[in-house]
Amino acid sequence: MTHNQKTFLAELISDLKQQRDQIRVRLHLGGQELKDEWGRLDDKLNQLNHRFDPIKDAVEEATEDVWESLQLLGNEIKEGFQRIRKSL
Repeated sequence: MTHNQKTFLAELISDLKQQRDQIRVRLHLGGQELKDEWGRLDDKLNQLNHRFDPIKDAVEEATEDVWESLQLLGNEIKEGFQRIRKSL
């Protein structure tokens, strides 16, 4: 994994955690559907973080599939947070 890819993922995860924390504060105003989506997205963010932790300091080159998978998961979480934020 290149330095730029590691930096991108580290910043993405940091941004997603910040969004998660901000939304968590406002979630008590939302309905059950939003809370269910919140739980699903929170689980995915934890999954993304656990997948990234072991490889961030590992070898510099990762397969393209791993990189794409991490990007897709991060973008899915980000879009989900945006949907929740719009609904609040």
